[in-house]
Amino acid sequence: MIPSAEALGDPLVRNNVRVLGNPNGRPIVFSHGFGCSQEVWRHMVPFFERDYRVVLFDHVGAGGSNLAAYDHGKYDSLDGYAQDVLEIIDALGLTQAVFVGHSVSAMVGILAANRDSSCFGALVLVGPSARYIDDADYRGGFARADIDSLLDTLDSNYLGWSATIAPLMMGNSDRPELGRELTENFCTTDPTIARHFARVTFLSDNRRDLARVSVPTLVLQSREDVIAPAPVGRYVHEQISGSQLVMLTSSGHCPNLSDPAQLARRILDFIG
Repeated sequence: MIPSAEALGDPLVRNNVRVLGNPNGRPIVFSHGFGCSQEVWRHMVPFFERDYRVVLFDHVGAGGSNLAAYDHGKYDSLDGYAQDVLEIIDALGLTQAVFVGHSVSAMVGILAANRDSSCFGALVLVGPSARYIDDADYRGGFARADIDSLLDTLDSNYLGWSATIAPLMMGNSDRPELGRELTENFCTTDPTIARHFARVTFLSDNRRDLARVSVPTLVLQSREDVIAPAPVGRYVHEQISGSQLVMLTSSGHCPNLSDPAQLARRILDFIG
């Protein structure tokens, strides 16, 4: 069945939005990272659903999103994803929302809040990176040649790339089931869209956007993270005026899967 124009335009359908928890509670919006879907937040939901209105969604191309809504031009930068976030928030009529962005979604949240801060009460950035590629005195964690090689491998063999990179991102080698879960997430993402999203993600540079953030912000950084190393988290914190930085005792790029209890506790401490 060909989706109707109305379905393509409805952000709640397009992004497979689910609203859980306390309908009268403060809204908290969870936004997943590259190669994932809203399912990566399932261990976090129980910590919030009693008191908060929990909003989950899939970026277009992931999970249960409407693949027919994918527009190469719109999503050729993170601004397209930020626009989706604003449309979801507007459709739900949210105010003072807490936006929790993991990995690349941290920058998506910043772009959305910078465009319209009126509906945001706080930003929580989990494993953020404003730029993945090293540049002069900036350490992003990767040389340009490393990123080019990563993207070339992804283009030639997405499934093989996923099986290799997902366990490295997850870390926690003593818990291989976590790496397998992340690999499965990657493998359920549309490969063509994933390739494009990867280029948009790993070639992005949002350093100049950090200084424009005007809402209370928490930066959560794992102690060991091959995708967004500790200096990257500290840089994001230093560039966002008034932000708080918390170093997690967990390791790996996905504490929402490896240590959801600690991650939830730190978020709750911040938003109180």
